[in-house]
Amino acid sequence: TVEFNNIHAVSEMPEEDDAKQSFHPRMFLEPQEKKRSMKELVVKRAKKTCSCTPAKVKDSVFSLLPVLQWLPKYKVKEYLLGDIMSGLIVGVLLVPQSIAYSLLAGQEPIYGLYTSFFASIIYFIFGTSRHISVGIFGVLCLMVGQVVDRELQRAGYDLGPGALRVHAAAVEYVNTTISPVNHTSHDPFCDKSCYAITVGATMTFIAGVYQVAMGFFQVGFVSVYLSDSLLSGFVTGASFTILTSQAKYLLGLDIPRSNGIGSFVTTWISIFQNIHKTNFCDLITSLLCFLVLIPSKELNEHFKSRLKAPVPVELAVIVVATLASHFGKLRENYGSSVAGHIPTGFLPPRPPDWNLIPSVALDALPIAIIGFAITVSLSEMFAKKYGYTVKANQEMYAIGFCNIIPSFFHCFTTSAALAKTLVKESTGCNTQVSGLLTALVLLLVLLVIAPLFYSLQKCVLAVITIVNLRGALRKFKDLPKMWHLSKVDTVIWLVTMASSALISTEIGLLVGVCFSMLCVIFRTQRPEAPLLGWVAESETYESLSAYKNLQTKPGVVVFRFEAPLYYINKECFKSTLYKQTGVNPVWVKAAQKKAAKRMLKEKEVDSGGKLTSTSVDLVSEPLGFHTIVIDCCAIQFLDTAGIRALKEVCKDYREIEVQVLLAQCNPSVRSSLIRGEFFKEGEDHLLFHSVHQAVDFALEHNRNCASK
Repeated sequence: TVEFNNIHAVSEMPEEDDAKQSFHPRMFLEPQEKKRSMKELVVKRAKKTCSCTPAKVKDSVFSLLPVLQWLPKYKVKEYLLGDIMSGLIVGVLLVPQSIAYSLLAGQEPIYGLYTSFFASIIYFIFGTSRHISVGIFGVLCLMVGQVVDRELQRAGYDLGPGALRVHAAAVEYVNTTISPVNHTSHDPFCDKSCYAITVGATMTFIAGVYQVAMGFFQVGFVSVYLSDSLLSGFVTGASFTILTSQAKYLLGLDIPRSNGIGSFVTTWISIFQNIHKTNFCDLITSLLCFLVLIPSKELNEHFKSRLKAPVPVELAVIVVATLASHFGKLRENYGSSVAGHIPTGFLPPRPPDWNLIPSVALDALPIAIIGFAITVSLSEMFAKKYGYTVKANQEMYAIGFCNIIPSFFHCFTTSAALAKTLVKESTGCNTQVSGLLTALVLLLVLLVIAPLFYSLQKCVLAVITIVNLRGALRKFKDLPKMWHLSKVDTVIWLVTMASSALISTEIGLLVGVCFSMLCVIFRTQRPEAPLLGWVAESETYESLSAYKNLQTKPGVVVFRFEAPLYYINKECFKSTLYKQTGVNPVWVKAAQKKAAKRMLKEKEVDSGGKLTSTSVDLVSEPLGFHTIVIDCCAIQFLDTAGIRALKEVCKDYREIEVQVLLAQCNPSVRSSLIRGEFFKEGEDHLLFHSVHQAVDFALEHNRNCASK
């Protein structure tokens, strides 16, 4: 058993005084054995990692491929019907959304279908969540589209319409390798749409590599910096940018897409400058689609408890709009912009363009972080709801492979999507078998149906994209409730939303993260630091400013600092303590010295018979307390500046005959105090395990001193 020197509840006092302190028993704490050195831990981890046994190989394979664990245990009678229903419905909904979101990503419609198809299959193999739907997500499509447009401009492609369609380049696709891009020339066999998907696929590959690396190095903790309020604000701000990017299609305007800082403002300026060029055919079609889709979506949500499955209104709108455009010859007669040729089948696999990696590597980082943060948060949310567990690192592997593998098949970035996940859950999904059936629906479209959408107007796709933003835009209705719950979270939401919309999505995310971290720092920089009072007939002390009818012990001030004590808030700690106690020991000591000098001078004058006035010693008045007890229960840690601040406080108060006692320090704080040599031999500072014990000791010690 080890007794800490000067860290027990008895002062080093003479034996006759020690007898009076019998109600303060000595505290003996036996510390745990010290942790192993870093070298031993590294060696142990290396041996464990490098060892290879059949059982470990089996566990590694099953961990990497969760489908091998749950598929053999699949309950056909219990799960199959719900999975079939869910998979078919989500597949039907994904067809129009995949085509619509391709525009947002700056790609041809066929690539959106490829992306949703491959993501569904790969997550079926690698994912651990039973319910989430992985595929195209609007915010990521927007971020991909911004980079694609930038790289198209650098490569010298015209961003206006009129570029050749993908089928025109498909002939050369198999044997053509894209030459390195020097931003001034490009491969003549790779047209605009071909180069756009090359950029998108390359960035998707890099984002997937980042996500797999984060899973390998177990750095999922990065997602903790993306709070719910920050993510919500980011998605809402990005939704405004998405809406802005689609507005030109609603009006049928032929204007280039704005990128970079302030694209939200510049796009609207460009729209209003060209408003006189509005294509009224596209405008009327957009209004009719809004009139059908918005009420239908609202009815679907209102009656979702009664409906076995949501009505696929989007698909119906696309079918009707395509037929109307085809038979009405809207492109030929009115100049409406249409989706164009969508080929059937699959293009041969093709690796990313390695020469583009330096240009898009930085852009892929926020995409990777947003993708895995949304996927992991949705996975954990539904796992908690249905009583199973998901592995965060495996989810990062899964979403990483959902980006790496499809990048060789002309796909762009994917992640989990809340809207489709909610549909999947509400239609009876039990496992990821539903994702496999969704992929089969998309495969049918890719092999047979896709060319039928040739005459589909782009304004219809834009309407579908905008209508699906309703959930994010409705967050404004939750602001009063959020403000009532937490003003800080509300401010974080507003700052992130505004910066994501008005500056850019990437900078908005960075601003949101930095601002939320600053809020945490400010909270610890100016924390609550109340004086405490005693709850009668108990050993509890609570804040005098928060509760009534609390009692104070004569001559004892109890102070609680509700934050870690470190270099940022050490001055706040000292100033707040001085303010709450009403005594700044430095000022008192200075006043005492000044008064002593004045008295000495007056004595010298009196001895000469030249002055008879009497000096008033302002500091001779009693301070009102003899002991300060600092409740350290809310101090999670100390750094060297915090230890130094405590030393200075104790030293300054001791010089004016006020002792400072510490109570309820956690083991980390005690260890820091010991390493910082806070307790030196001969000092009368004591460390107590409760505030009540410290107060009792202070009262008893003062009585003993007064009786001498």
